[in-house]
Amino acid sequence: MWSLRRLTAVGTAGTVATGDGDGRAAPVVDQAPVVDQAPVVPLRRTFGRFWPYTRGGRRWLALLLGFVLLGPVVDAAAIWLFKVVVDEVLVPRRLGLFLPVALGYAGLTLVAGGLRFADETTSTWVSERFLLALRTDVFRHLQGLSLGFFERRRLGDVLSRLTGDVEAVETFLLSGILDAVAYVAELAVFLGVLFYLRWDLAAAALVVGPVFWFTARRFSVRVKAASRERRRRSGSVSALAEETLENIALVQAYNRQDWEQERFRRESQARFRATMAATRLRALFAPIVELLELFGALTVLGLGAWELASGRLTLGELLVFVALLSRLYGPIRGISRLSNGFYSASAAAERIIELLDQRPQVADPPTPLRPCRIRGAVAFDRVWFRYPGTTRVALFDASFHAEPGETVALVGESGAGKSTIAKLLLRFYDPERGAVRLDGIDLREFALADLREHIGVLLQETLVIHGTVRENIAYGRPGATDEQVVAAAKAADAHEFVSRLPDGYDTLVGRQGGLLSGGQRQRIAIARAMVRDAPVLLLDEPTTGLDVESGRRILEPLGRLMSGRTTIIISHDLLTVRKADRIVLLRGGCVAACGTHRELLAADDGYARLDRLHHPPLQEVPR
Repeated sequence: MWSLRRLTAVGTAGTVATGDGDGRAAPVVDQAPVVDQAPVVPLRRTFGRFWPYTRGGRRWLALLLGFVLLGPVVDAAAIWLFKVVVDEVLVPRRLGLFLPVALGYAGLTLVAGGLRFADETTSTWVSERFLLALRTDVFRHLQGLSLGFFERRRLGDVLSRLTGDVEAVETFLLSGILDAVAYVAELAVFLGVLFYLRWDLAAAALVVGPVFWFTARRFSVRVKAASRERRRRSGSVSALAEETLENIALVQAYNRQDWEQERFRRESQARFRATMAATRLRALFAPIVELLELFGALTVLGLGAWELASGRLTLGELLVFVALLSRLYGPIRGISRLSNGFYSASAAAERIIELLDQRPQVADPPTPLRPCRIRGAVAFDRVWFRYPGTTRVALFDASFHAEPGETVALVGESGAGKSTIAKLLLRFYDPERGAVRLDGIDLREFALADLREHIGVLLQETLVIHGTVRENIAYGRPGATDEQVVAAAKAADAHEFVSRLPDGYDTLVGRQGGLLSGGQRQRIAIARAMVRDAPVLLLDEPTTGLDVESGRRILEPLGRLMSGRTTIIISHDLLTVRKADRIVLLRGGCVAACGTHRELLAADDGYARLDRLHHPPLQEVPR
């Protein structure tokens, strides 16, 4: 068959047979689905949504169509030569014609091989370009979604859509369409030759055509429902695997391996049942089609034998007719099978469309304000905020400010709203009421990239990429030179231990920095913030997870990092915030008190109690 040879494998599976009275497969009912079903999208809208991604390869589609149309002509010519061999060489025993016929066969074989080579290479180039454009755009879209999207979604399902589902869309849009054109071209060529030989036999051969179409139509509806279920189950399996393996230390520490295995087994078994239900559909479809083919072939053979016995048909014509007939049913069967595969791929396309339809909760303004020179004045002005999908107010009527170069510490019990303030400052979310301002300008007036370019961050969870020490430090400032990286490492008190690593700054730190200690990871994170050299610095629990010695060791590089910058520091450890210019005590989502460490100790009992919890007075040992 002449088509896009690089067909993406798309499983046609999904529903689970539940023993309904009519024998039909019914979808599995999830009481608590790991991954929700994607909304149904009309085929026309689906096609229109992805067609723009073919822009880079459209000029090659015409060439591929040429291969598709020319291939059946070459095949038909080769079959026609078989008639010549029988009627002009074998029956009359004129062996002198054998050499020209053999050369004709050789020439057609070379042409067919060249067409197949050109078809495969060109179709692969077109399909891979399409996949490159679509997958890159989906990844770009994911990067632009707000933090809230990733906090609500299972990462494994998102990865499943980015990989397998994107490949299935290529089948839906390119491979499937060209295959359909190839089948139609084969039908047209072979039917033309059949009608040229004997129109009455060709008409008899087409009797089974409508039955083919009706059978495929009935099966395609069920296959589409099955494919949706299988795609959802595949996303669930990926989501559970990603979640479990990402937290493998927690799983092993609490001996939850059996429980996680059972969860994974349940989802995998549901996917298995869904796959088997759709496989039964395909397995039932195949013998029905073969029976229809057999009926048509026997009908033509019977009529052909009668014509041959009556002398109205030559042996070569009958043999060629049967050979062409066998090639004719292939495209008919292919079109029937293609409709099922087409609906399977459309189920994957619906999952991608759902992803692309997600809009970021926080977006750039229509005409963003371009900052010239940021001084670093930060102010929260009567801010109210609640997380999407929740009823509890995380912040209400919260106000405080930090002048350029000042250090303002946020303290309070867990859940008081400290990390929420950090997320609002970075515009991971926007407040419902009130405003967060930088140099007196509402953050919503800046483009996100411009805003975050002026904020250095040291997050509570020390994040490092799976790369070298140099790459991790330079991550804070694209284009940073080696000299700037080393200077930042020295300022962060990291240069000494980095120099002792096997490959120095080119040492791989491992997944999540697993080859480094907590203190070493934190100092690399400090160096990353150093090299960014932003006027505003956000420190979220900078000493969390460190022992006392490591915590004290990073205080000095932290001081160098904070020097001359507006610093917002979030900490449970009051030892790290005592020297702050201003301390903001948060309680239940609102600002309960504000002042220096001494002022709050004297004026607020809650702050004094918090200080005693972290630094209890020494008990006098009785003699």
